[in-house]
Amino acid sequence: MSKEKHSIFRKILLLCWLSLIPILIIAAYSIAAINTLYRMYDRSVANITAVNRYNLQFEKDMNGTMYYLVVETYDWDQIKRTKDANNPYAMIEDMRTAFRRLKEENDDPNIINDIDAVQKMLDNLEDRVDDIIRNIEEGGHYDENMDLLHDNINVLTSLIQGDIEDYIYLEAANMEENRVAISKGVTRTIWLLGAALVALTAVILIASWNISRKVTEPIRSMRKMTERFANGDFSVRVRADSGDELEDLANSFNLTVAEISKLVDDITREQQNAKDMELKLLQAQINPHFLYNTLDAIMWLTEAGENAQAVSMLSSLSKFFRTTLSKGRDWIKVSEEESHIRSYLEIQQFRYQDILSYRIEIPEEMEDFYLMKLMLQPIVENALYHGIKNKRGMGTITVTGQMEGKDLIFTVEDDGIGMTEEELEHFEKLLSGEVEEDTQHGFGVANVEKRIRLNYGDGYGIKAKSIYGEGTQITVRIPALTEPREEG
Repeated sequence: MSKEKHSIFRKILLLCWLSLIPILIIAAYSIAAINTLYRMYDRSVANITAVNRYNLQFEKDMNGTMYYLVVETYDWDQIKRTKDANNPYAMIEDMRTAFRRLKEENDDPNIINDIDAVQKMLDNLEDRVDDIIRNIEEGGHYDENMDLLHDNINVLTSLIQGDIEDYIYLEAANMEENRVAISKGVTRTIWLLGAALVALTAVILIASWNISRKVTEPIRSMRKMTERFANGDFSVRVRADSGDELEDLANSFNLTVAEISKLVDDITREQQNAKDMELKLLQAQINPHFLYNTLDAIMWLTEAGENAQAVSMLSSLSKFFRTTLSKGRDWIKVSEEESHIRSYLEIQQFRYQDILSYRIEIPEEMEDFYLMKLMLQPIVENALYHGIKNKRGMGTITVTGQMEGKDLIFTVEDDGIGMTEEELEHFEKLLSGEVEEDTQHGFGVANVEKRIRLNYGDGYGIKAKSIYGEGTQITVRIPALTEPREEG
């Protein structure tokens, strides 16, 4: 069975989620609990505020209104047609409505019993008001109304006042209980969050150490194998079973070493000029020191906690080798060559971020044409090492492509140090084969020129322009092929 692969990015993302989810659950629970208690507390405050209006005014207003009606200071015939503050029935109904709502919102049996008592006394009060109002409408009955006022109305309003005070006391007690519960809830939440933070910190430290170890150990192993490889040991192999990009990179490394070993054997057995140049170019392309430096940078990024950059750099390195190998093919599409130089520049930009920027502008209409692999990368590498690196400050490499009739035109331009007239003349002689190959100045570019002439003919090749202090422009012209040429 094939092992399921998990990328380093997914492992880091999983670690982040495992860290966040417990905190989010505890926070959500605590917020919900405190919110519930706060609502209960807020409801008690609102109820006390609402009832307090009746506690302060009801007895005084009701007794005063009934007195003025008995002594005929108020005209009942005029008041009964309105529901203003002087209408006793309106006052009773307003209070009855308020306490009915309070009963609906409460589940405390003591408060409910107190509200029921208030409602019953309001019913009795309404009956006694009826008695006085009938007497007023009949006329006379002044003494009887005064007795009813003193013996019934005043007594009932006083009792209602007492029940209101009892209700306020009970609500205040509930409010204090809710305040204590909120205080305990806040304290409990702080302890829970503190304990969770300590536990999660320990988990994150352990998990981070494990992930860092699983990333750095294969890279250390690969770095050791690369050193041996750089010293000419083609039997080295890297073992990695991490199930992520590192395993892919190890497999690519092993395939690369195997292919280079095979190519070296081919060079020993075959001395054909074209094949010899192609093999030397491939060996130069898969430079052990380039791989060693790249892996070293990845390891330092990982140990520094820059996991996202390390994963990105690993991805670019994997793409770089994938195009370099190309499953043994010598001819690839323009889009693959573009991906190859993009991966190379991405890797180099990690290493030379203070001095290197780049642009690649190859139109889509050119992407499906075929060319020899490793045609543009040596030119880009030459622009970096002999142009940009020799210049002070930031430099830019620009790779462009265009169609010209039935030909493809590629331009690699840099604004680096450029070449003097003598250096440019030497470079052009190197391209034409008039001077011996110089591994320090344009070896890869000269190999590309020879391969172009061998495969496409003398009508195609490389042209160079350069001004010292301003930069260099290399132009490559090849025919537009819709199918790869036969390999062999």
